[in-house]
Amino acid sequence: MVYVILAIVVIALIVAALVVTRQRRSQQLQEGFGPEYERTVEERGGDRREAETELLERRRRREEFEVRELEPAARERYAERWRAAQRRFVDEPARAVGDADALVIEVMRDRGYPVADEFEQRAADVSVDHPEVVEHYRAAHGISGRATAGEASTEDLRQAMVHFRALFVELLGVDAGERADGRDEPAPEEHNTRR
Repeated sequence: MVYVILAIVVIALIVAALVVTRQRRSQQLQEGFGPEYERTVEERGGDRREAETELLERRRRREEFEVRELEPAARERYAERWRAAQRRFVDEPARAVGDADALVIEVMRDRGYPVADEFEQRAADVSVDHPEVVEHYRAAHGISGRATAGEASTEDLRQAMVHFRALFVELLGVDAGERADGRDEPAPEEHNTRR
């Protein structure tokens, strides 16, 4: 009888440890992925276990990359190209959005993220390090696709630039609007849009 009670206690302790471990893992994923955690759960029809498996897989995949910081000279070159895209927005908003999209991909490549994959995989990869802004990337990409099809208004394009800028700044590691002389370049939302 003592062995039966002891076996029940051991089984109960193992179950309790598994529950605590799972709760701790869930909490770590929620904290690490922020809003991306809830988006993934929602995308998986509310199945937290399936969503957490996907997020853990993203982390494992990300560990295979050699993500690195940009050199200061590369940061400045990219920041200047961003400022040029912002200036272009006034006269050619669709082209500026295309430039911003291409520039984000270039910075991702330079940082060490694989960019040959489909968009959703790129977004998933970047979500591990930048979960707070990956939704901006998704929104900007969607608008960029509509712009290519000629279905985006100037306001949509302005929003795309704002969204791309959020990820671009994160990837660059400094404010993209910052100049070497300390003055700020206005963001697209500050430009007077014509049309």
